[in-house]
Amino acid sequence: MVDTTGHRDNEQAKAPGEHGKGKAAIKNYVAGLILAFLLTVASFWAAQTDLIYAPAVPVLLAALAIGQMGVHLVFFLHISSGPEDTNNVLALAFGVFVVGLVVLGSMIIIHNLNVNMMPPGHLMDMG
Repeated sequence: MVDTTGHRDNEQAKAPGEHGKGKAAIKNYVAGLILAFLLTVASFWAAQTDLIYAPAVPVLLAALAIGQMGVHLVFFLHISSGPEDTNNVLALAFGVFVVGLVVLGSMIIIHNLNVNMMPPGHLMDMG
């Protein structure tokens, strides 16, 4: 319940990413552990089964990986949508941006090197 000053009562439920104390924190970690374990088992199952249309397996694995990242962010890194976590969310977004920029830039550089490389047969003629 929120009072007139905007503060919450301790009885109100917290979001999964919010910090808890005592048994609530342990339950939060156990729930995250169980979800992470189930997503890991589902990923191994999806990679090895013939029940899923073969071209759809990479898409399913990507979706399970994104779910796994979400579980880790919420349950273990305590990233939530609360106003006190704004800096954490911005830092995470900037980190993802920088990693994406480095990976994309590396892929562009490697592609350019591959396109402009001398064919292997001509390397022997240079000597």
